[in-house]
Amino acid sequence: MGIIGVVSAMTVPTLMQNYQKKSYVTQLHKVYNEMQQALLQYQTDRNALNLTEAGLTSQDSIGLFVETYFKIVQKCDNINPCFYDNYKNLNGGGVDIANAPSYVLQSGSSIRFLYRKEGFKIANILVDINGQKGPNILGRDLFFMALYSNGILDDVSYVDNAPLTKEQRDEKYTTECQGTGTVSGWGCFGKILNDNWEMNY
Repeated sequence: MGIIGVVSAMTVPTLMQNYQKKSYVTQLHKVYNEMQQALLQYQTDRNALNLTEAGLTSQDSIGLFVETYFKIVQKCDNINPCFYDNYKNLNGGGVDIANAPSYVLQSGSSIRFLYRKEGFKIANILVDINGQKGPNILGRDLFFMALYSNGILDDVSYVDNAPLTKEQRDEKYTTECQGTGTVSGWGCFGKILNDNWEMNY
């Protein structure tokens, strides 16, 4: 019995951690799919070749898009109270989050689209897969995504079009997702894409 107890004490925490990571990624994938479907529908409804041509060219147009194509239960003029107010990164530091209108979806996830035209990128997206609920940690339940004019959601690049390369995503993961102090938030989502929708960190 003692041996069984020791083995259980050693394996149960790892099993629980793996289960939590899988549940985080499953919920992230659901939000990702919901956004991809909404973006495709938006572009199709306007018979456009890309999102810029479809009219996603300002913060106001993004707000109209979100309010038309998502099931929203709460709208916030700023990040709070749709998002938690004190996120940490994986190393205990802070996360730099820009204010913008935010929403809570029917699924319980929170989203924020911030129009930010830089190269092929047209918006920065913030996603908390379970809203105000914990753990409120970047790379666990909080993720940054970049939206490109071609309709792809990926990690951030200020000059290249999506999809990004494995190397580009890995560089952001190392400097930002695994960074110290206050980080910009990029890199965690790209790492999950690189690892075929697994949270291997």
